[in-house]
Amino acid sequence: MKNLLSLLTLVSLAVLGSVQAAGDAAAGKAKSVTCAGCHGPDGNSVAPNFPKIAGQHESYLVKQLTEYKNGDRVNATMNGLAATLNEKDLLDLAAYYSSQQTTIGTAAA
Repeated sequence: MKNLLSLLTLVSLAVLGSVQAAGDAAAGKAKSVTCAGCHGPDGNSVAPNFPKIAGQHESYLVKQLTEYKNGDRVNATMNGLAATLNEKDLLDLAAYYSSQQTTIGTAAA
């Protein structure tokens, strides 16, 4: 019984922690002005050399931004921009872009 109670406590803390860690999409939209230059205002880049990030999973976006911030993923522009972001910024941007609809495009032949 004690083990079950411990397990339930851990699960509850994990769930609460993930809820508290969620980003604010409205704040992310306000913070996305710099990102829009390459990724488009809603994350649907029209330039083939910049990825569409609209509709990506929040956790994926946070992971990628964190890797740019830490230098684990290398791109001169993204490393510099991500270095200025704090954890709340990362979560807010991820919440915003994940809430956007991806537009379908075509590749140049």
